[in-house]
Amino acid sequence: MSNASNNQGRAYEFICLLSLNDAINQIRKARIIFNSSYEAAEYAWSTLSRNEQQLYALSARSTIETIFAMEPNIIEQSDDILNLFIQNDQHGEEADVRDIIIERKDIRWEIGLSIKHNHMAVKHSRIAKTLDFGLKWYDVPCSSTYWSDVKPIFDFLETEKNRGTYFRELPSKEDQVYVPLLNAFVKEVSTQVAKNHQVPRRMVEYLLSKYDFYKVISIDSKRITTIQSFNMYGTLNQPSRVQKPLIKVPVVNLPTTLLHIGFKPGSKTTVVMCFDNGWQFSFRIHNAKDVIEPSLKFDVQIVGMPADVNIKYNCKW
Repeated sequence: MSNASNNQGRAYEFICLLSLNDAINQIRKARIIFNSSYEAAEYAWSTLSRNEQQLYALSARSTIETIFAMEPNIIEQSDDILNLFIQNDQHGEEADVRDIIIERKDIRWEIGLSIKHNHMAVKHSRIAKTLDFGLKWYDVPCSSTYWSDVKPIFDFLETEKNRGTYFRELPSKEDQVYVPLLNAFVKEVSTQVAKNHQVPRRMVEYLLSKYDFYKVISIDSKRITTIQSFNMYGTLNQPSRVQKPLIKVPVVNLPTTLLHIGFKPGSKTTVVMCFDNGWQFSFRIHNAKDVIEPSLKFDVQIVGMPADVNIKYNCKW
């Protein structure tokens, strides 16, 4: 992600946090927990123009009514103080994509929001010479066969790195690097899925989150902010002691089976995985830097989701 996009994302987190805090305090006591992530978001906010700030604020405020309707525990009267804070980016490495946490200590309750500004990618994961993606993604170490398969490719990249070669200087980076790495990746995932029935579920937990969350996406060009619920573990949309949610959020089933894995037709850069319960992902491999290094990235996108996740709540502004 570019520095500009990163700043825009942090700035949008900042105004979403402030807007929520202001709206909640009109109903009950709430406070922002200040930390380094708050400071980074506040600085990003300060880099925006006045017009941009006004636009972001409109987008953030448009979500409040819908979030309150989904989560009555936010606005329930209580002597306790509701806390809001921004999580640091390291949580994303631990399969926790929530940017903003809203919590109450009196009832041991919390929800999380994943905040996106004109950006819908799921994850950017690396594949590298010494990185065990299997252990990181689904708690199963990569096999010796996988390491044997990828060794010559990464050795080649290491050699070219030492020469200062650029990826664009290769005769065909797709055939020399991408295709053999993706073949090894497909082979390894297929092997581990056949051995361990937990792999499909764990992989989707890694790609999405090990925690339930609402995804809030501002689409400025359409002046709409969409809210999607990823209620995979049933912790969202809980009734308060005095009120049921006004908007019902369904529980979504995680996958149990990998139905298909293979190259996207006509592509040398993208692998598609199709799971049961409607989950489909694409993995596009690309070089993260111009100069060759023994590390590449996956741009992971959701291509298909269960029908319940496809329900989007559009907040116009």
